[in-house]
Amino acid sequence: MYFDELPLDDRLLDALYEMRFDECTPIQEQAIPPLLEGRDLVGIAQTGTGKTAAYLLPVLNRLCSGEYPEGNVNCVIMVPTRELAMQIDQALEAFSYHLPFSGVAVYGGNDGIRYEQELRGMKRGADIIVATPGRLISHLSLGNVDLSKVSFFVLDEADRMLDMGFHDDIMKIASYLPSKRQTLLFSATMPDDIQALANSLLSEPVQVRIAVSKPAEGIDHKAYICYEPQKMHILEAELKNKDLKKAIMFVSKKVKVKDLAIRMRKLGVKLAQMHSDLTQEERNHVMQDFKSGRINLIVATDIISRGIDIDDIQLVINYDVPHEPEDYIHRIGRTARAGKEGRAITLVNEEDQFYFGKIEKIVGHEIPKLPLPEGLNEVPQYNSNRRPPQKGRGGKASAGRGKGRSNGDKNNGGRGRRSDGAKAKGRPDSDSRQRNRRRRRGGEKKKSANKAAGQETNQQ
Repeated sequence: MYFDELPLDDRLLDALYEMRFDECTPIQEQAIPPLLEGRDLVGIAQTGTGKTAAYLLPVLNRLCSGEYPEGNVNCVIMVPTRELAMQIDQALEAFSYHLPFSGVAVYGGNDGIRYEQELRGMKRGADIIVATPGRLISHLSLGNVDLSKVSFFVLDEADRMLDMGFHDDIMKIASYLPSKRQTLLFSATMPDDIQALANSLLSEPVQVRIAVSKPAEGIDHKAYICYEPQKMHILEAELKNKDLKKAIMFVSKKVKVKDLAIRMRKLGVKLAQMHSDLTQEERNHVMQDFKSGRINLIVATDIISRGIDIDDIQLVINYDVPHEPEDYIHRIGRTARAGKEGRAITLVNEEDQFYFGKIEKIVGHEIPKLPLPEGLNEVPQYNSNRRPPQKGRGGKASAGRGKGRSNGDKNNGGRGRRSDGAKAKGRPDSDSRQRNRRRRRGGEKKKSANKAAGQETNQQ
């Protein structure tokens, strides 16, 4: 389905045309129509499927009707991390480029200047707030924002928010909202606690389920079965004489991230660390260096397993096996984006074999095991049915679940959103853009028809 087949405002279609977004992804095709009708919705889809546009476009389209009060917060979007809040805020700027709506991103971990920007944006009457739970509750407790007129409540990455312990915060924020509203919940998985949350907040929701817990087809999965002390030697052999341009290595704990970063710099790898001890400014600097090619590798906790949207990451290394299959899906989802190919290598020690077996079941096949590099002769026997041992008073070993996302979604935009609540510019004359959009659609259809005719001729 093409976007201009949906009953969207021309100003939204103009923005989509300028961003070169023509066809809907499956989650957009199935979610946008019922959302335009005002239905509550539960969307189950992994990152990279375009779900940000799936809810932003219908919300913006309904705001275009003029039936919602000006100078009030009309939509609240809840997200688990500041990275995702910034990403959605940028998408909002792109999609609403020709609309007179304002938005503000509200998240913690920043300085007083940023806090004043948030406060100023909300006082001016931002139409849409994109927020992390803790920071929004802080503003609510100080009386900085009024949510009594909210018509749209969106929970994005709901499973991650519950993993991070935000259930009570979500319910507290919901208590500030009017009972009559449209509520949308998006999650990569649908465990019992997510179902219970949906039952408590949504009214007769439509459920859309898209490709749950399946990795992208373009990913080449490989694994090394090894002992823990052998991992560094494997990394050295894997990265030696390789043209490493962009790669991410996921590690279970930030202490280990710091240690591995020191050891790998000695190998001559241009890298940076990413974990919760970094300030937002430091995280932004790392991502800028990564995108520009000044560094080739990020050693990170799961804080960025859902938090970045870069199309040309060629390799993901799981130094530690994530204990939940969904986390594996999100980690390796950083590569093979936008239809490209990528590699995922996992280092599996004895204690992680059970968890890796769970991952293989989700993937749907046994992941090929690579031979260890020369000089590493001893290999533990692989047995995915053997449960890991308990670890003293702390119970089981850490599950390695981080506090990061997500996700970047397809169709997220990227114009650089203003976060001070300033109004976007009004709609310019769009007649020429509409003609160009129709001409482009017609050209694409003609090109497809010519291609099909050529294939038919070749077959004859």
